[in-house]
Order: sequence, then C-alpha cells, then structure tokens
Amino acid sequence: MSDISNAKALFDKDHIYDYITTFDFPRLAGTEGEKRAVELSKEAFKNIGFEKNQIINQPFKFSNFYSEILIKILILINLIFVIIVFLIKYIYTFLTIAIIVTFILVFLLMIKLLRYPELNEFWEKHFGKIYEATNVFVKVPSKSIKSERSGDIIVSAHLDSKSQTFKTIWRVIFSRSWLFGDIGLLILYTFFLVDYHNLVNFKPFLIIIELGIIISTFLIILSNIYLLFLKTENKSPGSLDNASGMAIVFELGSFFRRNPLENYNLWFCQFSAEERGTMGSRNFLDVYENEFLTDSNFQFNFDMVSMSESKRNQVEYIKSYGIFPRKKISSKISKYIHKAATEENINLHSFHVSVGAHTDSLPFHLRKFNSIDFTTYVAAKFTHSENDTPEKVDPQILLETCLIALKSILFLDKDFNKLSNN
Repeated sequence: MSDISNAKALFDKDHIYDYITTFDFPRLAGTEGEKRAVELSKEAFKNIGFEKNQIINQPFKFSNFYSEILIKILILINLIFVIIVFLIKYIYTFLTIAIIVTFILVFLLMIKLLRYPELNEFWEKHFGKIYEATNVFVKVPSKSIKSERSGDIIVSAHLDSKSQTFKTIWRVIFSRSWLFGDIGLLILYTFFLVDYHNLVNFKPFLIIIELGIIISTFLIILSNIYLLFLKTENKSPGSLDNASGMAIVFELGSFFRRNPLENYNLWFCQFSAEERGTMGSRNFLDVYENEFLTDSNFQFNFDMVSMSESKRNQVEYIKSYGIFPRKKISSKISKYIHKAATEENINLHSFHVSVGAHTDSLPFHLRKFNSIDFTTYVAAKFTHSENDTPEKVDPQILLETCLIALKSILFLDKDFNKLSNN
C-alpha cells in the first residue's frame, strides 16, 4: 500500500473548489451546456496529466421516455385507479378487487421495463425524444497483473445538471407520500374487503379504516397531481449536484495517475445523463461490463457532497434503501470507508433512502456489483434549482471525502486476494 502517512497534505481545498467554479453553469444532458461540460472535463483530465489518447469519449443516445414520460404514465394510471376504487368500493366489491389486481400487474410490467431502459429501443423510438450525450473517463491500469485479470474500481460522478419546476425536497416528500399512501391503501382495503362483516359489528374500528382510506386517497391524489406537473428544466448551475462529485473524481484521478494500484484497474468517470435516467452509467456498463469480474468490481460514486448552509454539513453515504426489508448497500465497501474515516479522525455518517432518488450507482446495483454513494442528505434543499450555486459547497467536506475514498481504495488493493473469488 502506498505511503500516505500525511494524507491531508495530498489535497488542497482551494484547488478542489476551483472545479466547482469551473463547472458553474447549467448543463442538462443533450444541451450545449452539457457539451461544454464534456470539453471542460477532457481539459481537466489533461491538466492533471493524462495523455489525449488516455481520455475516452463515449457518445451515446438516450430517450427522455423513461425519465420524464413513463413516470407520468405511471402517475396517471395510479391516479385513475385510486379514484375509481374509491368511488366503487362500497358497491362492487369484486370489481374493486379486479381493478386492484389489474393495476398491480400493469405496475409490475412498467417496473420491469425500467430495469434496463437503454435496451428497450421500441419505447425510446416511438414514445420519447432522442438526445445525444457523452461520457468522459480515463483508465489507470494495475501495475502487477495483466489488466484483463485485475479487479476494477470505478470512481464516478455525473457531469450533467438539471433544474425542476419544484424543489427536490418536495419531490422526495411527495414520492414517499405516493409510495406509502399506496401501501397503506392496499392494507386498508384488504381489511375492508376480507373482514367487512366483522367490521360492521365493531364500528370504532370501521371508522378508523374508513378515515385511513380517505386520508391515504387524498395523499395519493395530491402527490400524483404534484408529480404530474413536475418538469425538467435547464437552469441549475449544478454546484452541489454535481460539480462537488466531479471535483472529487478529478482529485482522486490526479493522485492515482501518479500512484497506480497493484491489483485493480482504476476508472475515473464523469458520466452524463444521470439526471435523465442514469443513462450515462447504463451505457458505460453495456460496453464495459464484460471486462469486470463481479467479485472484484467496486464503485465509489459521488453525488451532492456537502452543504455549507446546514448544521448537517458532513461526510455521509447511503447505507441502505427500500422499505421492507431494508437492503444494505455494499457491506464490503462500508467496512473500509469506516476504517479509513477512523484513521483520519473524520466523522462519517450514513442514512437510509426509501424512495425518491436514483444515482449512477443504480445500474451497478442491478448488475450485482459492489457500489456505494457518498452524498449529503441535506443538499437536496438546493439541488435541481437555480440556487444550487458554488457558495453552497464546502471544500473541507470534499477534502475529507477524498481522504476517506483514497484510503478505502488502498485498503481494497491490499486485500485483493482476500476479496476476490476468481
């Protein structure tokens, strides 16, 4: 393992912050702003020492069907379903059950389509608008073993930004209201339909069920209407989301260009179109997945790191996701990042995500790779808005995140044989 006894001297806060100001402009994927960000990313990799032939451009096409149109279709289906069931639930019991079953089947079909949207060309071609975007990345081969037999560590962020009609925090709140409202409604209707005769004889409980149905229905309708009018725009300078992550990728790329790992190839990736369905990372994996060994592949993804205007401005990562059961995210990497944080005397925090956000780690999780997201929860207050400006970013938190990621990667390299089954 490389000697980094004075790790804090490896990174400079002012230099990290320079990246934030460099990318301080709107850059929605498929626009001229994104093209400018691609050129600046290539220039940044060149400035930290990579040769022109080492900097890889990966152009790809994507549709807005999955990130913008399909979600509205799901919302409309859900909205119509809830209203119909609410109107007929006391009259046609079996019809209500049939509608519930039909909705569940349609919803499951839609979810299946969402797993690998970049591969479903029919929907893209006929129901969405096609855009062009470009990933920019470099690869640092391992030193000791042949590249094709090494492990692979992907260090990534996304270079695009977007704004929305409403604040991100409200999108998350209403997405959760939609999800939990549907779950609550399903449970309440099950009680109502299965045990109606007993409920009639116990009126207090029946009143509670009825009240719960009314409240859940109201929450679902309200959240669906809100999300239906949520539009993607190109007004956010994208400092927190995600020049902060880009800065970390460049800084780590600068160090490891000079200090390659013994056992892992390193990929430093600035993915595009994350804000439009994680299409950049999906296309990256479609091309390069066959080069990776599942048990020897790790991803460190950086997205919305720090938030200077909050008491909870801290180094954080997503530890789990889902509702029940909660799924832990890469316990392998978690062990190393906590070890690194302890050695550097950095407070490392974590949080759970139920619904409402996707990052470039999602395609890696779907393919069963080990992946983890460094992201600051409270940054959602300003992201996807015109207020996502450079002063919201705290370079000290970015520096601390760099240190944790650096040491974790070195720990992985040291334990390569122990971690690899192949």
